[in-house]
Amino acid sequence: MTTDESDAGWFASVPPDDPGAARDAIDGGSVESPADWPRLAVESGFADDADDYYDRLREATLHATREAVAERERADDRQLIHAVRAMDDCERVANELAERAVEWAGSRFDGVDAGIAGARAIADRKPDDGIDRRVISLASRAAALADERDELAATIDRVAPAVAPNLADMAGPELAARLIALAGGLESLARKPSGTVQVLGAEDALFAHLSGRAPSPKHGIIYTHEFVRGTRPEDRGSAARALAGKLALAARADHYSGEYREVLHEDLRERMATIRARADADGGAEVDDE
Repeated sequence: MTTDESDAGWFASVPPDDPGAARDAIDGGSVESPADWPRLAVESGFADDADDYYDRLREATLHATREAVAERERADDRQLIHAVRAMDDCERVANELAERAVEWAGSRFDGVDAGIAGARAIADRKPDDGIDRRVISLASRAAALADERDELAATIDRVAPAVAPNLADMAGPELAARLIALAGGLESLARKPSGTVQVLGAEDALFAHLSGRAPSPKHGIIYTHEFVRGTRPEDRGSAARALAGKLALAARADHYSGEYREVLHEDLRERMATIRARADADGGAEVDDE
């Protein structure tokens, strides 16, 4: 908006029935000091009176807000968040339905296996009556949800490296997606300090620590990473700090530049090699507590 246009108000050259143009004017406009906008709007023919001006302003700002929300939801990191949450929902519900179907089928058929595998076997059976059809249908739905979970995982594997190349390579696509989801988006994750990244997913334990009921958690969801889980317990805190620090840098690189930076990954590998060398120096062996 030029100086002359700003003097005339955000509504200058905006058709009253064009919310898109109004949104662009509001987003791109600025003035050094306020003016009597309702009067200017009436004089310019944009509004019939002051009340009409405020009605049009409200409509324009609501439209601008809706468009901004829609754009954010269409962003790739938001799609990644939806995918990982949907994957978790499918897995949870599939397991619950499979458990119910297997338990029910146990009263109808012989040799019923547990879990999703058992549900798949039940789904392949031929019903003898109406009850059998319901049991088999339930098992089929559990199997279908498990298949959908796998398809969503494949989607995450494909999308995560495009959205966050450094984070996906360093953490793996699924863990990268979970970190982004826990943070509320890639931008939010990029702004978090490494100490916060380290305990993402351990909020309950952190709150318990802050209230004096538990020790400080060493890690959150990053425990699933091999660099943490595969390190001996006494070195796990150091491993979690090292990994979280590089994950924070990877998220920043992905958000602010989008370029893959090999040096981040080399630094992490070197740091982990140093931490794990302590086991040999101490005469111990790496252990996994799972």
